[in-house]
Amino acid sequence: MRIIFMGTPDFAVPSLWYLAEAGYLPIAVVTGPDRRRGRGQKLQPTAVKKAALELGVPTLLQPESVKDPAFAESIAALECDVMVVVAFKILPPAVFTQAKLGAFNLHGSLLPKYRGAAPINSAIMNGDTETGVTTFFLQAKVDTGNMILQKTMSIGPNETAGEVHDRIMVLGAEAVVETVQRIEAGTAVAVPQDDSEATPAPKIFKEDGRIDWSAEASVVHNHIRGLSPYPGAWTLHNDTMLKIYRAQVAEGYGEPGSIVKADQRFVVAAGTGAIEILEVQQQGRRRLKAADFLRGYPLGLDDALGV
Repeated sequence: MRIIFMGTPDFAVPSLWYLAEAGYLPIAVVTGPDRRRGRGQKLQPTAVKKAALELGVPTLLQPESVKDPAFAESIAALECDVMVVVAFKILPPAVFTQAKLGAFNLHGSLLPKYRGAAPINSAIMNGDTETGVTTFFLQAKVDTGNMILQKTMSIGPNETAGEVHDRIMVLGAEAVVETVQRIEAGTAVAVPQDDSEATPAPKIFKEDGRIDWSAEASVVHNHIRGLSPYPGAWTLHNDTMLKIYRAQVAEGYGEPGSIVKADQRFVVAAGTGAIEILEVQQQGRRRLKAADFLRGYPLGLDDALGV
């Protein structure tokens, strides 16, 4: 099996490793260009490039644009059987149709639910108790291709997006290997998605992280954990931005956003019930446990957040 693997971030790395361990070392890996990152702005490779180099993948491609005709020509020259796409750019048909047996994508949801860039965040923010992964054959319209297989997993009541991400990328790696095995054996049955059941999971922007304290406590809780650690739910105290990374539903009441407790515990009233903040970060400072934060940032019962 001549496989081309395409991916960029940490999420894609387990899939690449699992393929290699199962005897499917790709003939080529395609990933994003090296970028300047961190305080020193040093040129850094992607997570997938690092893994590909460790595994000794024969060919490494880092196109600036997947729409460049020269990139499609490079892919055609490799004469691959299968193309595996995990957390990569949207490919044009000129690229993904080059795979003789098909090109498939791994998506972090149970499609057709949560089509889009932020499926894990969306599932948690909506309070779902179950999620999973789907592999599907690529077609021109994003996240709409015929499904090959799905694997499910639970979402804990206090799990953050980061924690679910770390579990689901391993589940996804298992799905990738199983999908390749089915394609190789000729047993991959592709099932159309029911578009009537589709829900969106669009890219999340900074403003989407603002906490609405007038919502009921469970909704605020899901909002916070669904955006933790990135991009982070946030609120304002006067003009100071506070990012909240971990919280739980608590007892208490008051005007939405008002401080209910600010001693060893940090409790804020919601529209119904209250939220206990467990981990918080003042803009420009480091992330702290609530008790440590309150020692350096005193709040009183006459204070309020987000107002």
